Amino acid sequence: MTQHPPYAQLSAALSLAARGWPVFPLRPGTKTPALHSQERCPRTGNCTADHMKWEQRATTDPAVITRCWTHKPYNIGLATGPAGLIVVDLDTPKANSSQDTPGGADNFLALCERAGQAVPITFRIRTPSGGAHLYFTAPAGIRLGNTAGRLGPLIDTRAHGGYVVAPGSTTPAGQYDVTDPAPVAELPDWLLGLLQPPALAAVRRLAAPAVSGSSAARAALSAECAAVRSAPVKQANNTLNRSAFKVGRFVAWGDITREEVEGAFQAAGEERGLTVAECRATIRSALDSSARTVRTRETA
Repeated sequence: MTQHPPYAQLSAALSLAARGWPVFPLRPGTKTPALHSQERCPRTGNCTADHMKWEQRATTDPAVITRCWTHKPYNIGLATGPAGLIVVDLDTPKANSSQDTPGGADNFLALCERAGQAVPITFRIRTPSGGAHLYFTAPAGIRLGNTAGRLGPLIDTRAHGGYVVAPGSTTPAGQYDVTDPAPVAELPDWLLGLLQPPALAAVRRLAAPAVSGSSAARAALSAECAAVRSAPVKQANNTLNRSAFKVGRFVAWGDITREEVEGAFQAAGEERGLTVAECRATIRSALDSSARTVRTRETA
């Protein structure tokens, strides 16, 4: 029987797991989970009771990791929520952007300067595009989700419901490398304040609605994110656009924050295999269009 050779990714995956960071396989050379989708779930093995998604399947078990990464040179996905991490993703401008367009690193530096803070020293990764991932430990007792652009243009964050491509992974553009092996710093309080969803302002109503707008909004968001995750591959972007447009009315009515909606759809779109930039552009366009055309609640 042919023996598969050990791959460099195996050593990297085991090293991450030794830190207590759950990992799962990404398709070789890509950022896409290598696990089967919900619609193709055989309902056997780990999925006998119910389909297990990538966040549930992420593991720190050395035996499981060794079996997986000696099979193929999978890239490494790091599940940020179960790892207790907040990762700040500093992206680079698109190739067709103006030459003077600031990148995520420049925007993050400006954000720190406005806050009167130094750029935090922490575990740092260089991405193949020239961007960076800054790793922070998540604050105890506070559950943060993903954000897209909340801290500034080309600055995203990954937390519960999100993942990052971990060091040791490679794409056609290059490798994810550790550029600063410093200990992972705690998320600064000033950044935490910017990442927490703003409290919903109290709204004086003449009459209480028959159904809670907030509950209806979250139910719609959950259903539409599920539709995105189960969309056929060739319809993923169209489904994301349509679903985000539908939920946009709840944003316009003040039932749910735009940040929460963007973060949820961003995670769903990436899980379906869309790129970070593709998701972000589609979601923003759909929500902007929905805001321009939404009818009042009374006439909807």
